[in-house]
Amino acid sequence: MAIDPYAPIFVISVAAELAEMHPQTLRQYDRLGIVSPSRQGGRQRRYSQRDVEMLREVQRLSKDGVSLEGIRRILELENQVAALRARVTELQAELANTQRTSEARRVFAAGMAGDVVSLARGQRPEPRSQALVVWRPQR
Repeated sequence: MAIDPYAPIFVISVAAELAEMHPQTLRQYDRLGIVSPSRQGGRQRRYSQRDVEMLREVQRLSKDGVSLEGIRRILELENQVAALRARVTELQAELANTQRTSEARRVFAAGMAGDVVSLARGQRPEPRSQALVVWRPQR
């Protein structure tokens, strides 16, 4: 059985050791909103495997010279990109589903009052007096 990467299982000392950081650094990152762990009943921080991975990423960016505010913004943008990608996937699935249904195969005609009449493919408007008749001269 695989461990859920988002399950809050590590106390701060274990997470700090896994991320190769001092626990005070993790507290600072939490205060700044860079990596915010879950809280247990007694306000005790619990870090997930995903949080530890983020801490390692923060450490890498920091060593590359990125400021803490820059790191916070980078992580925020990465979260937005991930959310947008998930939304695009949802919309693509919804579009594919819609295209498979009969609703996507409807034909529309203009009624005498200028209203739109929905028809199934191959169906003609009934009665004929309701449909807009276009006169085309013979050549």
